[in-house]
Formats: sequence, structure tokens, C-alpha cells
Amino acid sequence: MSAVASSSTTLPISGFPAGVDVHWETRRRVVWNEQEHTREEHELVYEISWIKELDLWRCFLRSQRKVTS
Repeated sequence: MSAVASSSTTLPISGFPAGVDVHWETRRRVVWNEQEHTREEHELVYEISWIKELDLWRCFLRSQRKVTS
């Protein structure tokens, strides 16, 4: 099971030059819990930004949490 939610906004974040496109994507993934030997659904939040000098998108995993419902 996989779901993707995306929100897009340009924010004035320190460390990024003006006009950089930064947005976040939330994805739900089923992952394997090695300690409990079970499958769990997790929500993963990625920060995605455009690197103008390299002409490519950069993607960071910013947070993850277990979905409880």
C-alpha cells in the first residue's frame, strides 16, 4: 500500500538562495520491523528542493513515524 500527499510552496528558508523551489511530500509505506518481525505502515516526510547550479532535484527524508490507525 502506498499513498502520496504533496504540498508545494516557496518559503524563505535561511541557507537557501531566493527563488529556490522547496516543497514536502508525505508518503505512506509498508516497512519491515526487524526487531518484531512484523510489517508496519509508516508515514515518511521528504523535503524536495531544486538545486539550480546542478540542474537537479534534491530529496531528504525529514521524518518518519509509525501510523497507528
